[in-house]
Amino acid sequence: MITTPFTFAATAEAILLVGAKPVYVDILPGSCNLDPALIEAAITSASRAIMPVSLYGQIADMDEINAIGARHGLTVIEDATQSFGARYKGRMSSNTSTIGATSFFPSKPLGCYGDGGALFTSDDVLAKAFREIRVHGQSQRYLHTRLGLGGRMDTLQCAVVLGKLERFEWEIEQRKRLGSRYAELIQASGAPVELLAVADDRDCVWAQYTIKISAREVVQATLKAAGIPTAVHYPRPLHQQPAYAQNDCPADSMPLSNLAAQRVMSLPMSADMSEDQLPLVVSVLARSLRDSG
Repeated sequence: MITTPFTFAATAEAILLVGAKPVYVDILPGSCNLDPALIEAAITSASRAIMPVSLYGQIADMDEINAIGARHGLTVIEDATQSFGARYKGRMSSNTSTIGATSFFPSKPLGCYGDGGALFTSDDVLAKAFREIRVHGQSQRYLHTRLGLGGRMDTLQCAVVLGKLERFEWEIEQRKRLGSRYAELIQASGAPVELLAVADDRDCVWAQYTIKISAREVVQATLKAAGIPTAVHYPRPLHQQPAYAQNDCPADSMPLSNLAAQRVMSLPMSADMSEDQLPLVVSVLARSLRDSG
């Protein structure tokens, strides 16, 4: 299964757990999403699917990826764990390919209080299989027609998600406003920061507000001293992870993924943040970058 190495481990984990092999393709430098132009070179007779990741809240180039999948008879599965609520050419994330998968982890735009997620498809046969797999392969009570697992969200997490659906549109709009304000402030500061590129035909719900910088450790330490938390999503690509490395994908391959892993840093992002908090974050960021040279 063809996918990106610049993502959380769960992407490759799901592939390996079903007995498939992740085949890594490098990313676009602007969005950090899978580069469609590199996919066909990675396709072999053993290929069965393509799994792009809609990273940081922006949907990947799904039309191009779907077209490649159609030409080669490959299923396209959108890893939409960070982009639920985002739009792409008028379509919603998780509704851009044969299958979409999202997460309700607490930090997501629609988060529960623990672990949870959902699968989406317009294919009735797949939908039936998904429903059976999530309840130990049962087509009806105590009739097990396929291998399954206990994949249900618990009642508490479902209640939280259903409750938060009432404010979900507000959550998305707030994240987009904060993302735009961050960009304005960073650009006005003149700090040497590379912003992620968001294409004109889609939006970004900023599951994380991620930038690219140099001297990351120094900058993180300065922000921490000022009481401003940061995070790195992700410091080591999957092709460099012991559990997910492949012999035909050396650690020094995937140059753009490797470079992104060295430079990305996520700033505080929550729909409950006030726009008044952002100037402090950006001023400390800019000062730290100037001081670090």
